[in-house]
Amino acid sequence: MKKIVVHVREDGHKQVEDALKGLHYTASLVQDIYQITIYTPGENLDDLIEKIRGALDLEYKENMIEVSSPDFVVSSLLERAEEKAETKEEKTPVEKLLDTIKGYEVLDLGKLALTSIAGVIALTGLVLDNQTIIIGAMLLSPIMGPIYGFAVYAALGMIKNALRCLGVMASLLLGVFILSVVATFLIGLIIPLGLTEEITTRLVLNPIYTLMAVLLGFAAALAFNRGTTEVIAGVAIAATIIPPTVVAGIVLILDPIVLPSAVVLVAGQIVGLMAGILVAVAVLRIEPRDLYDRTVARRYRTWSVVMIIILFTLLLWLTTLMWM
Repeated sequence: MKKIVVHVREDGHKQVEDALKGLHYTASLVQDIYQITIYTPGENLDDLIEKIRGALDLEYKENMIEVSSPDFVVSSLLERAEEKAETKEEKTPVEKLLDTIKGYEVLDLGKLALTSIAGVIALTGLVLDNQTIIIGAMLLSPIMGPIYGFAVYAALGMIKNALRCLGVMASLLLGVFILSVVATFLIGLIIPLGLTEEITTRLVLNPIYTLMAVLLGFAAALAFNRGTTEVIAGVAIAATIIPPTVVAGIVLILDPIVLPSAVVLVAGQIVGLMAGILVAVAVLRIEPRDLYDRTVARRYRTWSVVMIIILFTLLLWLTTLMWM
């Protein structure tokens, strides 16, 4: 159940009430501002918000829409409304999605520190041939956020934000790579290092890995959209990207000849994840509310999909070529 409170100027409340015709709501006047309160099943929220936005002039600072989730509401009318809405699929409002991904386009010290620590722990597990340590490192990495943010921003036509998310992701992975190179070099000065089984298994190219990354990206985006926290949804994503990136840094010092295999594997995983997330965004029907913005967003989304398909095809071809 969702509670919607619409704050609207006295000269605009009639249009909002017309948009709510047929629905049960309460309205009160407080200092020349009408407060209209509506309770609705979560499945109807997105459609109802779109109706209200169409009738509400948000150019005025007094006008706003406030959405919250009450602990519970006792009402026979609402119970009947929920029964009618049970067959509808609940759709996450665009505004909530934007609030969820806020900050992913900004590179801050916290993200960089967590990703770097995850890379060091993963390197330790790879060098010690300890899978448990490698898995533990994935709990720290915030790499899922920028990838998911890219897909949502691209779907909404916010291309600058989408590119910033890609920049954050690239910076985080570059940091992990450089840290792995430096750490491997320094450790190698003290103790002899070799390619362990955990390292060599991440140097084997197989087209199936890229295809699995697509499914993984799709599943992670669905989980993220349903309210699963980044730590949970991002563990699988981090496990797909962070260890191969660390391996690329390790082999640059220990065995540079196999570096191309490591780079192609990392690139294939990233592109596969992004392709899967873009598919999930399309399935979830994430798009702007305004008609003009939808047209712009679809154009940018088409460009994004075309670029991903080209990169995906190229990397799949390289992976197949090197695998054979």
